[in-house]
Parts: sequence; C-alpha cells; structure tokens
Amino acid sequence: MITIRSKGSFSRSKRILKKMSKTEIEKSLAAYGERGVALLSSATPTRSGLTANSWSYEIENSSGSARIVWTNSNIVGEKYNLAILIQYGHGTGTGGYVTGIDYINPTLRPLFEEMANSIWKEVTSV
Repeated sequence: MITIRSKGSFSRSKRILKKMSKTEIEKSLAAYGERGVALLSSATPTRSGLTANSWSYEIENSSGSARIVWTNSNIVGEKYNLAILIQYGHGTGTGGYVTGIDYINPTLRPLFEEMANSIWKEVTSV
C-alpha cells in the first residue's frame, strides 16, 4: 500500500477533486484496475495457468476516498492463496521450503508511477 503524508492545507486539492465527478474517477480507476489484472496475469509464474487467470480487481469507496484492490481467487486447500505463496515462498509438507519470487511489486510499480503522474497532472491542470 502506498501512503503519502504531508503537512499543510489540502483545501485547494479538495476543491479540485470535488469538481471531478465520481464517475470519472471510478472510470479511471477501473481502467487502471483492468490494466493491473492484465499485467499481473502476464507476470504470474505459470504451471497450469490457473493462478495467472485468477486475478481480478475491486474498487472500494469509503468516506470520500477510493482505492483499487487486486485479488487472486486461486485458493489451495481452502485457505492458502497460491499467488501469495508464490510471492513470499512457503514450507512444504515434507519439511522443505520453496523460495518466493517477487513478481507482484515489480509488475505493478510502473502502473503505480503512471497513476500518480496522471493524477498529479489532472490535479495541477484544473
């Protein structure tokens, strides 16, 4: 998750963001959500392809903010998310360990940077 902290007033930013319609913001987030799904699907290590094809996204709105949440529905043994096991690694039933492969962060980083630049450009152009 990306967190930005700042001191000072956000009144101008809030005024500009209020001018933007909620549907425009959601449409933009949906486009980034879909692109993120495509990026994650193509970057996921595949054996059967099930994990790569199990990515989706949700847009969550609450108290004046919105966020994109990417999820993967490939659950193993009713409680283990395979995408997370691939990312961080896991122990095996025979006492071994499978090292994780950091594929999520490098895949989404350029998308996050593009989103931040695009939003900044939109806010400063109004």
